[in-house]
Amino acid sequence: MLPRIPNLAFVAGLAAALAGSVNLADAKTTRGRQPVESIESRATGDPMLAIVSLRDQRITVYDAKGWILRSPVSSGQKGRETPAGIFSVIQKVEDHYSNLYDDAFMPHMQRITWSGIALHGGVLPGYAASHGCIRMPFDFAARLFEETATGMRVIIAPNDVAPVEIVHPLLFQQKPGSAAMVAARTAEAEEAVRKAVQARLAAATAFREATRAMVPVRAAENLKLKAEADLTAAESALGSAVSSKAKEQAESAKEHAGARIVELQAQWENAKLELQPKLDAVTGAREAAAAAETARAAAVEAARQVSREFEPVSVLISRKTQRLYVRQAFEPIFESPVTIANSDRPIGTHIFTAMERATDGNNLRWSVVSMRGGGSPGAIEPQRPQGRTLGVEPSPAESDSAGAALDRIIIPQDALDRIVGIAPRSSLIVTDEPVSSETGKGTDFVVLLSGEPQGGIKTRRRSPGSEFRYARQRLPYWRPPSAGRFWIW
Repeated sequence: MLPRIPNLAFVAGLAAALAGSVNLADAKTTRGRQPVESIESRATGDPMLAIVSLRDQRITVYDAKGWILRSPVSSGQKGRETPAGIFSVIQKVEDHYSNLYDDAFMPHMQRITWSGIALHGGVLPGYAASHGCIRMPFDFAARLFEETATGMRVIIAPNDVAPVEIVHPLLFQQKPGSAAMVAARTAEAEEAVRKAVQARLAAATAFREATRAMVPVRAAENLKLKAEADLTAAESALGSAVSSKAKEQAESAKEHAGARIVELQAQWENAKLELQPKLDAVTGAREAAAAAETARAAAVEAARQVSREFEPVSVLISRKTQRLYVRQAFEPIFESPVTIANSDRPIGTHIFTAMERATDGNNLRWSVVSMRGGGSPGAIEPQRPQGRTLGVEPSPAESDSAGAALDRIIIPQDALDRIVGIAPRSSLIVTDEPVSSETGKGTDFVVLLSGEPQGGIKTRRRSPGSEFRYARQRLPYWRPPSAGRFWIW
């Protein structure tokens, strides 16, 4: 019997099925591994804002013009979930080793809580697998480390959200004349520095001239002393001379020495007369230099103080506490009560950021990122703030819209008058939540979204001195390759 020839259609179907299986396998191995993206046509601007989407396992970095960097991440696994909320970079360490998890290598670490939550390079298996940190691809973590500065806002959101431009009368603007005041103080400091340098140079020049004028004075003085010694010797010789010739020689030496003393005395006095104005000039120049240095120090300190007063500020308004809090340069400035209409009704969590000056050169442009927490029962569907988005389309939040949230807030005038450091990078947080206990020395405001898993932060204890323990030195350590498949923490 001849062998049966397989049905060609069946063979073709089997081949297709096998090919389909391979594709499915490939899809499974790459599932969740989104590509690293960047916009290379422009440099990263300011202010920078990093948003981590826990749902999408992705970090997107924005500046005032839109998104600029994007990468997959791996956040906290079940039971050690990365907490959703508002943070900022409070410490950067290029070569960091965990003191919590077996000395694990965490390169290009950017800390966002003192209890140990951070962004860093690590292994990305395609799903949430860390102990609470945000792992990023090693190369991306290195690039981000170079681009960022301490204080950069980091938003960890349950869903994908993005900044949207917004205009509202409650959003702070720079005080009239504040920029001019900073510029004036800076110019005064620069002028005082210039004058102090000139005064020091003048004092040095006067000292050199006085030093040169001192040479003939000292020379005449030394010669006069020698002549006086010769006169003394001649007088002694005259007193002991016996012969007339010896007496004659002694008399001649005495006469010559006396004449020389008179001549050198005149030279010495003339040299001193020429030196005295130069010594007076040195005294005056040194006094002027000291006064200029005092003025320089005062002007520089005044400029520093004004610049410090007008550094970007962070303002937080909590519906939970009905209070407004202000921090500047990681330090608390003041707090004040505020009035929130319908205070029993959720207001949501909104982060407003002053991006840059508008085209008129005066007002600031603001953006907002709105988030929802799982603990907002009875929240209503918002209307999205008006304005163009700065990246991907934000997800609707189950809370009041950002504009409607601002409409409900009344800030006392005396508190408004005290908020002076409004500049690009300033921020306003409006939230249902209280200020987190993670907010403290060396931090900006930290806000945790209630109702969202916080296992990654609940398993850690915040130590007041922990920031110093993380800086300890290590022996040289082998750096993992970009794949990093043997490094799990």
